[in-house]
Amino acid sequence: MRNVVIAGNWKMNKDLNESITLVSEIKKTLVSNFNVSVIVCPPFTSLETVSALLKDSDIKLGAQNMYFEEDGAFTGEISAKMLKSVGCEYVILGHSERRTIFCESEELINKKIKKALSENLKPIFCIGETISEREKGVTNEVLKKQIVGGLKDISAEQLKNIIIAYEPVWAIGTGKTATPQQAEETHLFIRNLISSLFSEESAENIIIQYGGSVKPDNASELLNQKNIDGALVGGACLKSQSFIEIIKSAN
Repeated sequence: MRNVVIAGNWKMNKDLNESITLVSEIKKTLVSNFNVSVIVCPPFTSLETVSALLKDSDIKLGAQNMYFEEDGAFTGEISAKMLKSVGCEYVILGHSERRTIFCESEELINKKIKKALSENLKPIFCIGETISEREKGVTNEVLKKQIVGGLKDISAEQLKNIIIAYEPVWAIGTGKTATPQQAEETHLFIRNLISSLFSEESAENIIIQYGGSVKPDNASELLNQKNIDGALVGGACLKSQSFIEIIKSAN
């Protein structure tokens, strides 16, 4: 059985005090008998403080991005080693906002994934198509290109430490959501592609999350699909009550 993983991507939200309040509320409400892995991904400025707050809990810490170099003259960037030093176990890579706003290529994302793995950080590797790509019927081709590029030269053993997050770009922050049937169909395609690129065992074991306007009122139906192993939550993770409701749906 694959674990169910619910991750909250705070994006560029919450200053330090707001981060303390949010994570304290989440931590207070969650009990240890939840059969769900929970990850919170605050902005860089809150990572160290949130890490300290989570020390005696089962909630894991993730970052929203990183650079592939060890150190050096890369103004404004954060290394995998830095993230590890403040307690991160996970890092989101390849998010559509990084791909579109910051022009990240498959090659760059691949370098980041390799570097994260080398530092024992677990990548949450994001993939997804735009609305025009879906309407043209090329969703599978787009996802295949992203997966093949992002996972280039990654071994089956390394793949065990990677989570894939399928996030249709047209559903991120728009209020639109892929239907459970659309999401399941695409997740099955991704799993079958992993099987062909790696092995049937790899495909069976890899966690594939859904992301894109996941909310308490649609989480249960999405998470009940056979090939959906959790959610990468955006806006709904910024309020403790809605994030916890999604976790309860997964449980």
